[in-house]
Amino acid sequence: MNCDRCRQAIIQGEEEHFHGQVLCEDCHMDAFSPSRTCDPWAVRSAMHCKDSDGVTAVNAVQARLLEILQETGGAGLDVLSERLGGKPADVQREIAALRHMEKVRGAMQDGKKVFRLW
Repeated sequence: MNCDRCRQAIIQGEEEHFHGQVLCEDCHMDAFSPSRTCDPWAVRSAMHCKDSDGVTAVNAVQARLLEILQETGGAGLDVLSERLGGKPADVQREIAALRHMEKVRGAMQDGKKVFRLW
């Protein structure tokens, strides 16, 4: 049996069902709890979690994501996923956290949605 989203093989008995789809555990988590980029409470929390210098700590993946955006001047989710070597849903979750910290923002470039530094 294969996941209806990512097409990866699922071991019998470990499949999850969500709105008529058969999903692996990772895709089920992504479907059940999607990342939310527009969350005023998350932004407020991120703004109050700064250190004494006014800097919000980022993890290694977020730091690399910021480096890529610095190098490219802005990139789409597909490019960021490829460069980071991660699934788009995982990258989007990191982007959501960076948006809450007001380090990354979305923009339209040549008719496509891209992410840029704040």
